[in-house]
Amino acid sequence: MKFVLSYVKEYKKETILAPLFKMLEAIFELLVPLVVAAIIDRGIAKGDDHYLIRMCLVLILLAVVGVISAITAQYFAAKAAIYSAGAMRKDLYEHIGSFSRETLNHFGTSRLISGLTNDINQVQNGINMVLRLLLRSPFIVFGSLFMAFLLDAKAALIFVAVIGVLLLIIVGIMNTTLPMYENIQSALERLVLRVGENISGVRVVRAFRQEENENNGFVEETQSLYERQMGAGKISALLNPLTFVAVNFGVIAILYYSGWNVNVGNANQGEVVALTNYMSQILVELIKLSNLILLLTKALASVKRVEEIMDAAPDERCHEIENSDLQNAVPYLQFDHVSFAYPDGQEEALEDIDFSMKKGDFFTIIGGTGSGKSTLVQLLLHDYDVTSGKIFLKGKNVASYEDGELSSFIGVVPQHAKLFSGTVKSNLSMSAPEGSDEDFWDALATAQVADVIREKEGLTTYVSRGGNNFSGGQRQRLTIARALAKKPELLILDDSASALDLATERRLRDAIRHLSWKPTVIFISQRASSCFDADCVLVLENGTLKGQGTHEKLLKTCDTYQEIYYCQYPKEVDA
Repeated sequence: MKFVLSYVKEYKKETILAPLFKMLEAIFELLVPLVVAAIIDRGIAKGDDHYLIRMCLVLILLAVVGVISAITAQYFAAKAAIYSAGAMRKDLYEHIGSFSRETLNHFGTSRLISGLTNDINQVQNGINMVLRLLLRSPFIVFGSLFMAFLLDAKAALIFVAVIGVLLLIIVGIMNTTLPMYENIQSALERLVLRVGENISGVRVVRAFRQEENENNGFVEETQSLYERQMGAGKISALLNPLTFVAVNFGVIAILYYSGWNVNVGNANQGEVVALTNYMSQILVELIKLSNLILLLTKALASVKRVEEIMDAAPDERCHEIENSDLQNAVPYLQFDHVSFAYPDGQEEALEDIDFSMKKGDFFTIIGGTGSGKSTLVQLLLHDYDVTSGKIFLKGKNVASYEDGELSSFIGVVPQHAKLFSGTVKSNLSMSAPEGSDEDFWDALATAQVADVIREKEGLTTYVSRGGNNFSGGQRQRLTIARALAKKPELLILDDSASALDLATERRLRDAIRHLSWKPTVIFISQRASSCFDADCVLVLENGTLKGQGTHEKLLKTCDTYQEIYYCQYPKEVDA
């Protein structure tokens, strides 16, 4: 609860005024049975029309003031709930943005999306209802009990018995349904995960004709969620009938006892009506309170899930400053006998990787699928901590850099092109917020996509979500242009030219080589043609470095490189 209170306390005025106006409404509501009793016993029984009219006007006044109080309370409660939940969602979103890859993988996309949407909405509803009903309902219940004691102390004992039974019913149902709602949230996450996978991989599903299997899987997840919700719903549905039965038995007991008192002259008819009204008020308020408790069980489960995400370390990677004897060393980048295994991985993804680069070098990393090329880049960007060894960049251990420092001089083009909805300019501005149109056109020209953009609408060309209104090769070139727009000191292209034809890729490499600021380049590829003009080629296979050197050297000394090369150029083997 401290987590929620830390947000709600920012709206002290609203959190005080909302229950205050609700209590004011409750006071007016408690006065209504007394006014009705007075109307019956004095206005109707004695035939006093003037008194009857005055009391009816009092009833109308109580109703009007009660409605105004309720609306005012609702306004302040909604304001506090919406703004508190908004701040919570903002902080959660920012916190998720600080997670490393390991933490993101630990929670999973579906869990994080569910936390930002469904869980926060449940918390918002919980805050709203607490401010409106948490004080009002108990106040009405115990206020009705107090009024019953004022009218008839012996009859009020019936109220005490009924309230005790109702509390037992509510507590029993709440304890039963709380773990059930937590399981419902988990089932909802699995359903969201399956839907997300199917939407993102719809082409793969169709290509392998797995529609029926995926539909069956979706039905299973939906059925599981349905059964859990029905189980919790059936138990929750017992609340209203059980409380109605208890209260109606209480009303019967009051009528039996008070009716006898009326017959012997110990009570007035108006008092009997007032007692039954108070019992009805208790029924209504306890039903509201029980519904509030059911809502709170969902909200508390959601709070727990949100807290788990917020309590996760924003970045569990090592950021210790290390004194190194390489501070003034020549290599611009050095992998010093680096090995790495993914969290919970059985085998090492990289083993004893050792190489160095000078500033301005153009390196190509080549290898088959699963050889560890992208893993090597992730370690260089410090997405993960190495298992053993060290990585030095500009003479400094990458673990000593803050993330902002690394991103300030490194430009990365991911393996899968990712564009955001907006315009070409807005996408390029992500890496260079202060970049000029001239800078953007230069980046587009280097990426070999300027002509395509000119033929459309220039920098204002619309980009749909994911860049789906561009071809695969155009998307890749736009992501390369985005990285070039910031004029990075170190440029990393992680197999980001795979959709380009050989001629376009060659022009791209030539253009990058002739950039005015002479960046250091790591060009990851599966094509042997990407290695012909590289200063050095690293050959990876199953996470190990099989060879390094120029194309000519590797073609003579490295079996793995020879296999890759002659697979792509078989005619030379025949010759």
